Amino acid sequence: MFTGIIENTGQLRQREQHGEDQSLLIASEYFDFSTSQLGDSIAVNGVCLTAVELGKDFFRADVSAETLALTTLGQLSVDETVNLERALTLSTPLGGHLVSGHVDGIGTLYDRFPDGRSERLIFAAPRELARYIAKKGSICIDGISLTVNEVQDHLFHVNIVPHTMQRTSLGTYAVGREVNLEVDLLARYLERLLSQQIEGEGLTEAKLRVFGF
Repeated sequence: MFTGIIENTGQLRQREQHGEDQSLLIASEYFDFSTSQLGDSIAVNGVCLTAVELGKDFFRADVSAETLALTTLGQLSVDETVNLERALTLSTPLGGHLVSGHVDGIGTLYDRFPDGRSERLIFAAPRELARYIAKKGSICIDGISLTVNEVQDHLFHVNIVPHTMQRTSLGTYAVGREVNLEVDLLARYLERLLSQQIEGEGLTEAKLRVFGF
């Protein structure tokens, strides 16, 4: 699990093909790899990867053909900037929201423009994911925990403050850029509960309204 609070950025330095799978080498002069061990999870642009090799300023991870197809990792160019976060521990401050590191779909940057000192970014989500995105709810974009400011059908808006722009890769994204999306886990669980027809004391939409949902 992760929080969606990016620790630092890094760069894709090497990509090796192994059949349909790939091995990616991610380097960063700012990320502290000294506290990581082989087998630890590190999120790269919101994708949970396992460290199979560690160095002073890099780690290597194996990426399956399925992950390459369902995320944007297969599109990354060598030397492209990526967002990095190590898995949370019981002592990690939960500054964002709970993020699994399992991408739900690929979205597209639809538009971006200044909004005061911040910048407003509009993303287009796959229509099958749009029902999980709510105003003032949380969403993870390329590993970054963000609050949804507005929703219009399958389009949603987020405001990016200068600090986030500087500490992540968002500042480099042009309109048309594809991004990894992970919707709020709570939305997934609620849908699952509501879809189950349980006799007696099952959770229903009417009962959720009673409790303010």
